[in-house]
Amino acid sequence: MLSRWKKLSSNIVHKNPWWTHKMDTFQIPHGVTGEYHYVHTEGSSMIVPVLDDGRIILVNQYRYLCEKESIELPCGGVKPGHTYEEMARLELEEETGYLAQSWQAAGEFNPFNGATDEICKVFIARELSFAKPKPEKTEEFEILMRSPKEIEGMVNEKKIWDGMTLATWMLVRRQFYNEQSTMHNL
Repeated sequence: MLSRWKKLSSNIVHKNPWWTHKMDTFQIPHGVTGEYHYVHTEGSSMIVPVLDDGRIILVNQYRYLCEKESIELPCGGVKPGHTYEEMARLELEEETGYLAQSWQAAGEFNPFNGATDEICKVFIARELSFAKPKPEKTEEFEILMRSPKEIEGMVNEKKIWDGMTLATWMLVRRQFYNEQSTMHNL
C-alpha cells in the first residue's frame, strides 16, 4: 500500500458561489511538508437523457475559457442542501427543458484528481417529457439529439472535446451498444 499524506491544516483562499479555492499544508511520511492548492466543490451531476427512439440529448454551449462552443451532456454542480439526484433532475430541466420519469445511476468519476476533489455522478434519464428550458442568466444552449452511433462519431472526429462528457460516455457507451445492434461493430 502507498503511503498516505497527513493534512496539517486547511485554509480557504477564495470562495465563490460555484467552488472554493483551498490550500492545505501536508506532511508526507518521510517528513517533507508542503502546500497543496485545489478546488473544492460539492460535486456535480451529469445526465445522459435518452429519448424513446434511443437518441441522446446533448447541449451545445459557449465555453468562455476556451473561447469556443462545446457539445456536452447536461451537467451541473451540486448546490448546498441538494443531493446528486436532485441536481440531476434540476439540471436536466434547466438545460434541456426535459423531465424524466426513470433514473438510473451509471457511475462516478473525478474529472481532474490533481486539481479538484469533485466527484461527478452520472445518471441515465429515460421516459422523457418536454416541459420548458430554464437556463440561468449566463447560459445559452442549443439542443442536439443524436444516436449513440452519431455520438461515437462525434467523439472520434473530436467534435466532442469536453472531458466530463468524454468520461461519461466511456462509462455508459457499452450499455447503448448492447441496446442497439447497429453499434456492435464499434
